[in-house]
Amino acid sequence: MSEPIRVLVVDDHPVVRQGLRTFLDLQDDLSVVGEAADGTTAVAVAEELRPDVVLLDLWMPGSDGLTALRGLRASGNPARVLIITSFTEPATVLPALRAGAHGCVSKDIDPPALASAIRAVHAGHVLLDPDMARMLAQGEQRRTETRLTAREHEVLAAIARGRANREIARELGLAEKTVKTHVSAILTKLGVQDRTQAALHAVRTGIVDP
Repeated sequence: MSEPIRVLVVDDHPVVRQGLRTFLDLQDDLSVVGEAADGTTAVAVAEELRPDVVLLDLWMPGSDGLTALRGLRASGNPARVLIITSFTEPATVLPALRAGAHGCVSKDIDPPALASAIRAVHAGHVLLDPDMARMLAQGEQRRTETRLTAREHEVLAAIARGRANREIARELGLAEKTVKTHVSAILTKLGVQDRTQAALHAVRTGIVDP
């Protein structure tokens, strides 16, 4: 039998830490090897214990979860990080993912699902609660729509339908040179390299239907 997955629990509430430890230690393949109550302590404990997975709360007094994520990344600690949080808004989740988290689940998650999430993150998967994933996609769509002008939105929709610049120019009553200018602006604003990536972005974020 393989060694159990070593888990570090980081939360500022002792009752939460104890509850998580009690449940996780009941799993044959999971073992809580340590606890921490803030981000700075989490980094130090993770360096000492070398857990496989850090189960990390984001909002903690003093040094928070983002502090822990940045510290783990700066120290080169290989632990996978699963965020467990009550705050699931994109403005909260996105910075954590960008700082190196490998997944994020709500504190409302069922205990068996949490155990499965820890296993999935340990196995190398990036995991998001379905509701969070949907909110992130919706947030990305709103940000994209805010960045693009109405005309750029029309051009992007046409690109996603596979239209060439000449066809777009004819459909929208524009000069082909003007369409090229819009395409260039769209690629820059979306941070993509070519028309194909722009089209995929448009479909993925729901700007246009597949």
